[in-house]
Amino acid sequence: MMVSSMVKKISLFCIFSFLSVSLYSQYDAHLTGHVLDERTGEHLSFVNVQLKGTNMGCVTDESGHYLLKDLPVGRQTIVFSYVGYETLELPVDIVADKTVELKATLREVSIMMDNVVVTSNRYETKRQEASSIVNVVSPVVFETANATCMADALCYQTGLRVEQTCANCGQTALRINGLEGQYSQILMDSRPIFSSLAAVYGLEQIPVGMVDRVEVIRGGGSALYGANAIAGVVNIITKEPVRNFVNISNTSQMLRTSAYDINTTLNASVISENRKIGAFLFAVQRNRSRYDHDGDGFSDIPMLRSTTAGGRVFFKTSAYSKITLEYHHVTDHRRGGNFFDKEPHEADIAEQLRHNIDAGGLSFDWFSVDNRHFVSAYSHLQNVSRESYFGAGKDPNAYGRSNDIMSVTGLQYRFSYNCGKMPADLSVGAEYSYNGLRDKMLGYNRDFSQKVHLYGAYVQNEWKNERWSVLVGARLEKHNMLKTPVCTPRANVRFTPVEGVILRASYSAGYRAPQAYDEDLHVAAVGGEVSLISLDPNLKPEYSHSASISGDLYRRFGSWETNLTLEGFYTYLQNVFYLREIGYDSSGNMLLLRTNASGAWVAGLNVEGKVAYKDMLLVQLGYTFQRSRYVETQAWSLNPDILPQKRMLRTPDNYAYMLVNITPVHDFTISLSGKATGSMLVPHKAGYIAQDEEVTTKAFWELGIKLSYDIHLYKHYCLEVNGGVKNVLNQYQQDLDKGELRDADYIYGPSQPRTWFVGMNLKI
Repeated sequence: MMVSSMVKKISLFCIFSFLSVSLYSQYDAHLTGHVLDERTGEHLSFVNVQLKGTNMGCVTDESGHYLLKDLPVGRQTIVFSYVGYETLELPVDIVADKTVELKATLREVSIMMDNVVVTSNRYETKRQEASSIVNVVSPVVFETANATCMADALCYQTGLRVEQTCANCGQTALRINGLEGQYSQILMDSRPIFSSLAAVYGLEQIPVGMVDRVEVIRGGGSALYGANAIAGVVNIITKEPVRNFVNISNTSQMLRTSAYDINTTLNASVISENRKIGAFLFAVQRNRSRYDHDGDGFSDIPMLRSTTAGGRVFFKTSAYSKITLEYHHVTDHRRGGNFFDKEPHEADIAEQLRHNIDAGGLSFDWFSVDNRHFVSAYSHLQNVSRESYFGAGKDPNAYGRSNDIMSVTGLQYRFSYNCGKMPADLSVGAEYSYNGLRDKMLGYNRDFSQKVHLYGAYVQNEWKNERWSVLVGARLEKHNMLKTPVCTPRANVRFTPVEGVILRASYSAGYRAPQAYDEDLHVAAVGGEVSLISLDPNLKPEYSHSASISGDLYRRFGSWETNLTLEGFYTYLQNVFYLREIGYDSSGNMLLLRTNASGAWVAGLNVEGKVAYKDMLLVQLGYTFQRSRYVETQAWSLNPDILPQKRMLRTPDNYAYMLVNITPVHDFTISLSGKATGSMLVPHKAGYIAQDEEVTTKAFWELGIKLSYDIHLYKHYCLEVNGGVKNVLNQYQQDLDKGELRDADYIYGPSQPRTWFVGMNLKI
């Protein structure tokens, strides 16, 4: 009934969108002008010029001039925005049958300091005015770190770590504030279409070529985004067409003379003259050879062949409404182990996977003329088909097939009003998501089927002005695996006592249902056999409570900009999910059980600093100190010599990152990137070694350097050439297991050894 009602509502709004086309009247009133750089006085090309509260806008031409046609008459606000400059809003009186002139001057600002974000409260707001801290991973981070996919880029944010968890297949996992990947919600354009199966290798399957930016909220977000958003939310915002351009790039990496990783990207954007229709198209191809670090004949980094292609199209049905369509397709073939010239079952160890992923969505956005009402209806779908082989000992029965479909359909409404002298925004929404999973590996007597129906509704209200922001909200969800609905509240407070000083406090509750997650769908090779994960039939839901308090300090000293952020966080987990060894089956395969422990907590401090000087220097540093502990001691191994303990595995107490961009002369940039990871406990299972061990790793530091130079070809045509080294110090893991008895999960440290790279980027 709920689904039927939601579909009817969405249908009504789609009909309304087409009616709005006929109601869209034209005005014989125009606006023209130019945009200048405040410091240099030069004209700025490709600046976005928008009539606030509408879809009406344009970009400045190559000479820095613009023309907006057929505007509504009366007092209006024009918004000028451009990457690397402060957004400027200017009032103007639009007069019928006349062309009004409006000139603008923009002030240069570091793009690391302030951004417009949507993840904090599901509508656009400036980062400094958001009720919770939203970190933005921008294209500058992608370029500085020479990232090719999300797995390369997300670790350059405070509180985030990306780790490789399998030497055979290259599985990666994202940890936020010390919690495993299953505790984080990954969104695509604010929609939760990342299923458990898609998340197994998902970070490597999202190339940076299709991404505009990534917004990260640390801490609980379940009140707004549903289950799994306990550790935080990662919102991947894909690129949208803004102007006509073509971009072709290639990066070639050499791990050794015989190992390579080649990534090629093609992006193109086209906009109609009246800016009512636009399309962004992309295609990315990646070709990585296997890498054997210790020469034992078994890969430590798997072979990878992947192609991603798709696009995003919008159609403005009126000045106040827009339809957006997005689609992309991914093919991904990866294999690790040995004997790559033979079939998987002829190898001593092989993990081979072939993915075909199709994902897309349709959304309709409408806002009223006075910008007080906003409605968004959306429906997104993702289908994953996976053929797999997880086997050891030349097992001919280790082939499998998995199919997964994920859909989400929802409706959101926002009403802006004045509560006394305080502006306020009321947001309500309803969402239905479905996930159908079938995972078959008959050689291991595994035929797992899971269907998840999730009905959710949320309401929140935010009262805000320049000094205060108070947000309270709650989300009510009914999960088909739970008997009763779950309510997750959320509260945030922002206080700005003086300009440049922002204090925040937040609380949120969350939960995880007793279902299969990404790690449960991966089979690892251990000691010449494999390890299999099953769910405890009495597995209980897991509940969380998260709180944080933070301070943000912004200061400008002439052309110098600085920002310092301090954030303390605490999360308590009740009935925490835990993975423990329960024995072996008749074939010698290790059996692991996903069950409940009594509880756990994570607490710590995030520190982040940023310094910028004009367009010549950008420095960003982050450090996290934390503790991740179970309430009661837990045992992961049956080895009696390994004592149960409270410390969580694979979780360091200290980690940090740095990003530096230096432009000593025009068009030449020196980029430095670094990641430091402290000591941690890593399980090492028997096979290559005689019995299970618990290893305390050494701290390691990963440093990268990149040099780039822009060659101006013609007008705004530009060719960037670059080169550099990743992991300059070559701090790659030196105690990897060898041979067919190795533990593929015994892997830590940098994801690749010292790697040289060269690249080019043609911008037309």
